[in-house]
Amino acid sequence: MDKTVPFPMPRHRPECEVVILRPLEHPRQDMPLVAHAFADRSQREAEDMLCAILEGIADWLDLLQQGLAAGNHGMIGKPARRIALVAGQIGLTDVAIAADHVVQCATRGDRHALAATIGRLERAFDIAVTKVWDFRDP
Repeated sequence: MDKTVPFPMPRHRPECEVVILRPLEHPRQDMPLVAHAFADRSQREAEDMLCAILEGIADWLDLLQQGLAAGNHGMIGKPARRIALVAGQIGLTDVAIAADHVVQCATRGDRHALAATIGRLERAFDIAVTKVWDFRDP
């Protein structure tokens, strides 16, 4: 028994324009704050500290995804605020800004905006991790 459901093709509407949004090519980070972490510690200590911080942010991002999947906006605010605080302290500006926007979307209860903003936060975090590790390499 075939359980496929036909999906109607959208009609072409010439009055509609498709706009492609592209993320920033140069994400905002405050590299002097990252450099400060390396200046006061040995290379190994700085890397261990940054790894712990980035792992913590990754864990909080997982909590955001769990809250989104459960439809529980109440469990999203606290980890998003933590991400914003920690990311701001180590110079991950785009991550901090996106996390603040996640808090705003969760407060409003807009699940579609929340899903999109959490996605933006995750992309900003991925880019930031790469930038931090590129920065530390001699």
